[in-house]
Amino acid sequence: VYNAAPTWGVTVGDALGVPDPVVSQHQHQHQGQTFSFLGIRVSSPLSLVVNGKRPPGSALAPPCLALSNPSAPP
Repeated sequence: VYNAAPTWGVTVGDALGVPDPVVSQHQHQHQGQTFSFLGIRVSSPLSLVVNGKRPPGSALAPPCLALSNPSAPP
């Protein structure tokens, strides 16, 4: 689950409700093999319903800012 906190997740057997999913077909080729699968995206893990309940606010990963400057000397 994208943007989920590392300490939160779902387990096998959980009932998962996915409101307003965005389904997309992915096809990738690598070393002569084709891989095809469906991807399901939601706006946030907080929009899911797990076992009849919404996840707590702590289920959302905190924002992380990453900066890089390729022209800066090492």
